[in-house]
Amino acid sequence: MQIQQIRNATLVVQFHHQRFLIDPWLVQKESMPGFEGAVHADVRQPRTELPLSVEEIVKGLDAVILTHFHPDHFDELAVKLLDKKLPFFVQDEADFAQIKAFGFQDVRLVSTEGVSFNGLMLTKTRGQHGKRDTVKPICDSMGMPYDAMGVVFQANDEKTLYLAGDTIDCPEVRQAIQTFKPEVMVLNSCGAMLSCGEKLIMDAADVLALATDFPEVSFVASHMDTVSHLTVTRQDLQRLNLKNLLIPSDGEILNF
Repeated sequence: MQIQQIRNATLVVQFHHQRFLIDPWLVQKESMPGFEGAVHADVRQPRTELPLSVEEIVKGLDAVILTHFHPDHFDELAVKLLDKKLPFFVQDEADFAQIKAFGFQDVRLVSTEGVSFNGLMLTKTRGQHGKRDTVKPICDSMGMPYDAMGVVFQANDEKTLYLAGDTIDCPEVRQAIQTFKPEVMVLNSCGAMLSCGEKLIMDAADVLALATDFPEVSFVASHMDTVSHLTVTRQDLQRLNLKNLLIPSDGEILNF
């Protein structure tokens, strides 16, 4: 297994001889305004440039996975550059219809029962993109989708990988760890926050709690230092001094 941190939640994952592009956000630095209703709305995003060319990122792919349809996870440049014949995995019927409308021909749903793909299994997990009772009504009022899936990768010749996706530490995530027993887990960890103070994804306290409670898991911090509404940086996570936490720079490759 190989995980390359690209930028934000965008990853390239090599698993069971398959190359997956996760949540492609490929636009240039500062090409988007900050998120309305979130902290630092005046800061343009992405805050950083891509660490390599978009052509290199989309080269030699076997499939694409979109955890949810938010503008910091998928953009118009990805629509333009990605091969429309690539298998494209999504979380629900709404995202299925949207990706189909962009002209992608082989769109597939990931389910909680799992879906087979070229000798490996992809399984959808649930989380909370911010506290469900508080954040979902806010998303609904803004016309923004709330749900974001996680994905578990399993194959006989690989360690189990769990991409938690955009979620806080919550019972759904902990149940997934107990069920699938991943050896490697990617956490979106920049503590993105609404202006009302509600966090949308994990912050340093969440990372510390999970890494402490599951010392057997190798955790990887992703979704760092890029969106306008972050409240946690890579430097903040480094101060936790956790032995089972890896904090890759943009462009860095981790091998497991």
